[in-house]
Amino acid sequence: MLSSIIADYRIVFERDPAARNGLEVLLCYPGLHALWLYRLAHGLYTLGLPLIPRLISHLARFLTGIEIHPGAKIGKGVFIDHGMGVVIGETAIVGDYALIYQGVTLGGTGKESGKRHPTLGENVVVGAGAKVLGNIILGNNVRIGAGSVVLKDVPSDCTVVGVPGRLVYRSGVRINPLEHGNLPDSEAAAIRALMDRIEALEKELEELKQNQEKSVKTVSHKELATASCCSINERDLREFLDGSI
Repeated sequence: MLSSIIADYRIVFERDPAARNGLEVLLCYPGLHALWLYRLAHGLYTLGLPLIPRLISHLARFLTGIEIHPGAKIGKGVFIDHGMGVVIGETAIVGDYALIYQGVTLGGTGKESGKRHPTLGENVVVGAGAKVLGNIILGNNVRIGAGSVVLKDVPSDCTVVGVPGRLVYRSGVRINPLEHGNLPDSEAAAIRALMDRIEALEKELEELKQNQEKSVKTVSHKELATASCCSINERDLREFLDGSI
């Protein structure tokens, strides 16, 4: 437990550029306080003590706005940034060096017993307001965009955005965990592609209209010329016949 507590403290300076000094981190970081109280509650929970672990969890929620069930399993070096409204369920598992922002829920989807909360791998980033629900697995180095709702397993080295969450593969690319705002927008890309296609079709349609108008004008001029020739020939024939008579 001591090594986890030290790792929780050190990771703050790596993940939060606003961390100025050690005393400030010790006194003013509710995410750190919530994790330390959780580790105490979890230790007592694993010993089978009734009530007390839940009371500690309830106290931590009152003090920090972060609710972590003492039965959850959280690795070392986890950082909960700001943290207000974070909820981590009883059977949730959070891997080492995960980064969790405010408003995140790692919750269940029903009243089933057993494992009913998500499992997060190492170096996972869960953006503000994201909901990860059910007994699903998120692989290592996964990033969840802010406000996303994840209901299915996510392979390692992937990014998930949207409601419901959609995969955007980023395998083989190392990404700074703090760049959680730099996520691809698959909906915007799809809409942009549709707009480009519509513009191309409109341009093609306009060219077809212009070609059709040119063809109509050409045909009209030919018909007019033919009609004029026919009128002239008919008039000459009548004059010739009249002269012969």
